[in-house]
Amino acid sequence: MNISTFKNLLTITALLIGGFVHAQSNFKSKSIGVGVVVSDMQRSLDFYVKGIGMVKTGNFTINAEFGKRGGLTGGEAVEVNILKLENGPEGTDWKLMSFGKKANHPKSKFIQDDTGPQYITIQVKSLKPIIDRLKEQNVTFLGSTPTPLTKDSHFVLVQDPDGTFVELIGALE
Repeated sequence: MNISTFKNLLTITALLIGGFVHAQSNFKSKSIGVGVVVSDMQRSLDFYVKGIGMVKTGNFTINAEFGKRGGLTGGEAVEVNILKLENGPEGTDWKLMSFGKKANHPKSKFIQDDTGPQYITIQVKSLKPIIDRLKEQNVTFLGSTPTPLTKDSHFVLVQDPDGTFVELIGALE
C-alpha cells in the first residue's frame, strides 16, 4: 500500500469515526430526567428521602396555562419536586408530582403485571442503613431479600407507595 492510499484510508476512517461520535453528541446531558406521578406527595417524599436516602434538590410549578399549551396536564397546575441520589449536575432528576388521585390500575405484584416503566435500580455502597430506614417506615421487602448476587453484593426489592419497584444493589454493610 502506498502512502497516498494509506492517507485516503486514514481520512475515510476518521470521517466514519467522527460521524459516530457526532451522532452521540446531540445530548446536552448524560442523564435522563424521570417524571413520576404519585398519589400522595408527602408519603412518596418520605419514602424516597427518609427511606431510600435521596435528597430534594428543588421544585417548580407547571402552571395551568403551560400545562395545557404544552400538552402535559390538559390545564391543571402541578408542583414538581426534584429528587436526586446526590445533589450534583450529573445526577438523574427523579421528579415527583401529584394530582391527588389514586392510580387507575391495580398495584403490580411483579414487574410483568403491567407495561411501561416498572422499576428503577439504585446502586448503593451499603444496604444496611437503607434497610434500617425502610424497616422504620414499615416498608415491605419483596421476595427473599436481601438476596446474594456475588460475594460482595446483595439485591433488595421494595415498592414505593404507588407500586414502582425499587431495586437496591450493594454490599450489606
